Amino acid sequence: MAKEKDKKELAVSEKAEKAEKAVKAAKADKADKKDAKKKDSSKKQGKISRWFKDLKQEMKKVVWPSRKVVVANSIVVFAAMLGFAAYTFLLDKGFLWLFEKAISGKS
Repeated sequence: MAKEKDKKELAVSEKAEKAEKAVKAAKADKADKKDAKKKDSSKKQGKISRWFKDLKQEMKKVVWPSRKVVVANSIVVFAAMLGFAAYTFLLDKGFLWLFEKAISGKS
């Protein structure tokens, strides 16, 4: 009977040891995850700062148009916009006149 008691106590102590190991492993995993998160965030910060550095370098390579070219292009765009607006207006008035004629039945 004493042997059975010793076996039970041994089994209980082994279970307790396994539980302690599992807890320690879980804590170690949690700590590893925290460290990995810190490394990831520092990598992200490094990537972001690198992106801005690259952006700055690329902006230096851009050839910006002169003021004269910008004004000339703006005038062309504005004139085209007015032309299309006038065309749309006349087309609308023409269809309105046509439908009014069709509805009223006058020739």
